[in-house]
Amino acid sequence: MFFTNYKHELIASGILLASLLVVRFIANFTITKVAEKNSINLARIRLMRRYVTVTLLLIALLIEAFILGAEFKDLALVFTSVFTILGIALFAIWSILSNVTSGIIMFFNFPYKVGDKIEIHDKDFPVTAIIEDIRSFQLHLRLENGDLVTYPNNLMLQKAVTLVQKDAIEEIEYDDGSDLV
Repeated sequence: MFFTNYKHELIASGILLASLLVVRFIANFTITKVAEKNSINLARIRLMRRYVTVTLLLIALLIEAFILGAEFKDLALVFTSVFTILGIALFAIWSILSNVTSGIIMFFNFPYKVGDKIEIHDKDFPVTAIIEDIRSFQLHLRLENGDLVTYPNNLMLQKAVTLVQKDAIEEIEYDDGSDLV
């Protein structure tokens, strides 16, 4: 009886699910191709895939609510309430969001990659280091003396940066005599 009463909604939900999987596959394929072209490491690829999956899931939930009969005014009330709360919360953590957004921008348009030696032209804290890892919030930079510096992604996009040497990570030697490879 359930299936006969909700046959149209179940068919539409199935079509939505199939469409979501196809769009997710295409997006993940595109992200992988862009990453391979730009020599981006696997951790960043996984992060971008996760962002795409969550975004598609939220869109699918919105569409599914309409399929199941929710009216626009009901959803508008829910979303305005949620976005008001999120807006207040996100304003309080704007720095974190700025770093995540910068991380997404750096995934698609960043001229440096892991292993490159860069110089960050900062008046207060100039840095010359090798990019060891690019994460969603910060870069891990290895200084010449072996110290690890985490540098926020949003500052990386705001400061002038010079490429000192490509693929310099293989030349670092640490105090124990082992090479970082």
